Amino acid sequence: MAQQPTYRFLNQASCDGLLAWRRRLEGNRGERARLRRAESPDDVLLTEAFFNFLQEMPEKWSEPRNLPSSALVAAVLAHANATTRDHKEAVSFAAQLATAKDGSDKPRMSELRFRQLQKSHDPTEFFRRLLRAVRMLDGNVNILSLANDILHWMHEFEKGVYRKPQDRLAFCWANDYYRTLLKRQQN
Repeated sequence: MAQQPTYRFLNQASCDGLLAWRRRLEGNRGERARLRRAESPDDVLLTEAFFNFLQEMPEKWSEPRNLPSSALVAAVLAHANATTRDHKEAVSFAAQLATAKDGSDKPRMSELRFRQLQKSHDPTEFFRRLLRAVRMLDGNVNILSLANDILHWMHEFEKGVYRKPQDRLAFCWANDYYRTLLKRQQN
């Protein structure tokens, strides 16, 4: 069994809260449907389902400055499958986008769409492109990696990108995506 990776923007309490919330959400179809109908992260802020999400999460997720990030995480993860075990493996969200569809040699997300996802200009555009990516993976995503990446993107959106290129989300994603493509091509 692979060791659970560490995440820059998620501590153990946040990981446990996210997993517990996704399991609970799976049993509450109405709440999940309300989150899935959101057309933007701002729509999520106005739902009871979002406040239930915050109840499962550590207190810092409820702080006013963190609400936009929390809403984006809740909105996107409502589209993921809770039963997947991918979150326990070391496969990142970006690497999952480079995996092949069954019986195909093409990645689930093309390089063009991948670059577009990386270049999202605002949270609403990022949200729409993330939903497309989750659908391309049939909802079977590493929810902890995805949540961490959303928080990373929001941090860079609000505060600017990191000085060191290797700390930037775009670099991390490109590294995981293209390494996975290269491994597939070599096999």
